[in-house]
Amino acid sequence: MNNAVCDLPGGLRVAPTAVPLPQQPAPAGLDELVLAGGCFWCTEAVFAALAGVLSVESGYVGGTAETAEYRRVCAGDTGHAEAIRLRFAPAQISAGQLLQIFFSVAHDPTQKDRQGHDRGRQYRSAVFFHDEAERQYVADYIEALNRAGVFAAPIATTLEPLTTFFRAEEYHQRYALRNPWQPYIQAVAVPKMEKLRDYFAAQLKTDEE
Repeated sequence: MNNAVCDLPGGLRVAPTAVPLPQQPAPAGLDELVLAGGCFWCTEAVFAALAGVLSVESGYVGGTAETAEYRRVCAGDTGHAEAIRLRFAPAQISAGQLLQIFFSVAHDPTQKDRQGHDRGRQYRSAVFFHDEAERQYVADYIEALNRAGVFAAPIATTLEPLTTFFRAEEYHQRYALRNPWQPYIQAVAVPKMEKLRDYFAAQLKTDEE
């Protein structure tokens, strides 16, 4: 991540809670999502705050084991995306609710190969699917969102088969939580968390969780 202040309007024409949920049920057994939406420090912070999310890891997806290293990934030529792997309890929060927040709060899905001033394929918007059922589920949802016109531009999110998820270096895990006053976190993650609290307060973890 570079240190420039990022303007991330989200591309939305409506309030995040007005972004429709998927109309189709999620595939049976889907309890893990691998998502990329720019800086993994910031997307991790959003999803770690949600009740029903059991774990969130930051990592790299799309390239090889040899290039799954932060400085190499930042060069933008490895094929990797900065991504998160989240495991969740479907009885507490659905895959559809998580995707709604992914598209409406966690990042701007209308930006191609960038988020704000962070530019390069490592910052692309992507869902890494486990199987064809998940791919079709997400593809149908993206099509529905585009038809609904809730974004000011077409969604640029790619659907890519999940290969290996490489866990990022330990200092990247829970980075926003451990570094709340870091300038990038203040500029990018904090506004996302404020939006999450403003619109999805009922879905946040309590102090006991």
